[in-house]
Amino acid sequence: MTVLSIRMIGDPILRTPAAEVTDFGPELARLIEDMTETMIDVQGAGLAAPQVGIGLRVFTYRVDGSEGHVVNPVLETGGGSQGEFDVEGCLSVPGLGSFVDRTDWARVTGKDASGQEIAVEGTGMLARALQHETDHLRGRLYIDRLEGEDRRNALKAIRSADYNRVTSRTAAERSRTLGSSFTPGGVPSGGGSAGTFGRNGR
Repeated sequence: MTVLSIRMIGDPILRTPAAEVTDFGPELARLIEDMTETMIDVQGAGLAAPQVGIGLRVFTYRVDGSEGHVVNPVLETGGGSQGEFDVEGCLSVPGLGSFVDRTDWARVTGKDASGQEIAVEGTGMLARALQHETDHLRGRLYIDRLEGEDRRNALKAIRSADYNRVTSRTAAERSRTLGSSFTPGGVPSGGGSAGTFGRNGR
């Protein structure tokens, strides 16, 4: 397994709808393993394949004791609004966070790495993560859901010169573990350049 580089806002792949997965072979399994390791390394609650430079409909998640992945997810939502449940951030938009209106319940159906049917559903933070990650696969970022003053403030921050320093510093910090692995002896198991939803904007 390998820690991969997370793409930052401004990278076109983050704005490109991901393609359906049709090959459930060893390459997909390796991608999911690497995405999971990367998500854990940066302490994210989820990670979508476009965030590591791969335009496929795959995401991983790790929220409140629930961990896994979904391939070709189909999202359903319901229930009331979470309101100001928590600040939502994104690994691809570091240093920022805002309240985003999400439904309190969400369910995704799809497949696992071997092509078997799976379903994941939850409320609260898990529901938020499922919605956030599915947005990534549609080429959307959480800032697209902001309105009014929140949206204006976010866009202003992103366009500022200071934000370039934030992204550069974040990339430098993350680069320290790129290519690292949990393989025996600590020997990297391969290179990787191939990043989403994080608590409090991490």
